[in-house]
Amino acid sequence: MAKRFLECSLEQEYLLPPSLHDWLPEGHLARFIVDVTEQLDLGAIYAAYQRHDGRGKAAYHPLLMIRLLLYGYAIGVRSSRAMEKATYDDLAFRYLSANQHPDHDTIAHFRRQHLEAIGKLFAQALALCRRAGLVKLGVLAIDGTKVKAVANKRDSMRLQRIREEEQRWERLVNEVLQEAARTDAEEDARWGKGQPADSLPAGLDRAQERLRRLREAKQVLEAEAAAQLAEAEARHPKRKPGRKPKNTPQAKTPPWERENNKQALHRARKAVAGHTRNYNFTDPDSRLMRDAESGGAIQAYNAQIAVDGAAQIIVAAAVTQQEMDRRQLVPMAEAARRALGTMPESVVADAGYWNYSQLLHPVFEGATLIVPPGRANKDNRSLRADHPVGQGMREKLANAVGQQLYRTRQSIVEPVFAYIKERRSFRRFSFRGLHKVQAEWSLLCLTHNLLKLYRSKTALRPV
Repeated sequence: MAKRFLECSLEQEYLLPPSLHDWLPEGHLARFIVDVTEQLDLGAIYAAYQRHDGRGKAAYHPLLMIRLLLYGYAIGVRSSRAMEKATYDDLAFRYLSANQHPDHDTIAHFRRQHLEAIGKLFAQALALCRRAGLVKLGVLAIDGTKVKAVANKRDSMRLQRIREEEQRWERLVNEVLQEAARTDAEEDARWGKGQPADSLPAGLDRAQERLRRLREAKQVLEAEAAAQLAEAEARHPKRKPGRKPKNTPQAKTPPWERENNKQALHRARKAVAGHTRNYNFTDPDSRLMRDAESGGAIQAYNAQIAVDGAAQIIVAAAVTQQEMDRRQLVPMAEAARRALGTMPESVVADAGYWNYSQLLHPVFEGATLIVPPGRANKDNRSLRADHPVGQGMREKLANAVGQQLYRTRQSIVEPVFAYIKERRSFRRFSFRGLHKVQAEWSLLCLTHNLLKLYRSKTALRPV
């Protein structure tokens, strides 16, 4: 008996018009994105369209574009060209785009124009997670990671090198102008004055543009160095030798803090002399940072998150230009308190956040704070064994409760970074500039929370 087969004719016609809802199974992530976007307030994005007069070709609906971006970032497809192609090849993208196909220029322009407004949707997504019971306000873990910038570290220079390059390009511009003047004089002597020049001297426009950018970079670095020096001098003012300060803020400052302020003043003076940070000509807001994963230096930003321990929901996200984490503890804790309305019961962070002046901040009042002091070193006197704040923290970590609380940090925040970098392939920002990078990081953390919300609802759905 011959085997029977189902019909597979490509010429088969539909008796009824096909429905987009028939394309995807129930419970698909794309369907969840549609449900979520209908609950989001997109007023800030719609308002941008009110400024136009309504003439011209009809624009793609903002709701459609938001769905594409959220779904794309959720599954690791962030290229506008890849999204355009997916609206033809991928059923989920085709479903979300309502069988329309915005080109990559349109997608890129929409994302670039509304990036900050999209990033601000983070708070609305967090509210959805809280209503679903995914935020318990128990343990809050804070951590940071280096994310590459859209820039090459070879395009970076220190202030001293910039000054040397400025002098070299000034000489080059002068040589070109002098050569042009000699050529003009020879041509005037041969053909007479008043003849129009054919063009600018070769290489002059390029040299002048390079010189302009070098001078701009020098001004930025010199202004930064001057501001750092003024701040350091205010914290560690000069006093007459051999006399102890009386009735001054410096007299009330603990010895270890005075030592830190003294070292900061020394570093600020070196910065003014030219030994300052590197300036990147491709993305001036990015910084050259040490990367623990590669073991070398990369041109990057420091991306920070504060994660609730119940379901690994990100409650605060920020991007900083500072390589070290030691000044980020209070800003991240304050951002989490603003987002949640209160502080969680406990806050944990690794030894990189040790900064005793921040540990004493009022934002942590009523919360159990665990930040290991780390090993003592000459650059941070607050790590010495006789430091009172360090003693108190070591006592917390000496008992079983403190040890167990600190161990939860590894299972709360580190898997979030691992999932973002490995599973979602996010290791480099798509934009240049601190504000745009901050907005994209918020968008990425927003989609992380949406994925957590989606999986929680899928897990609760009856089989």
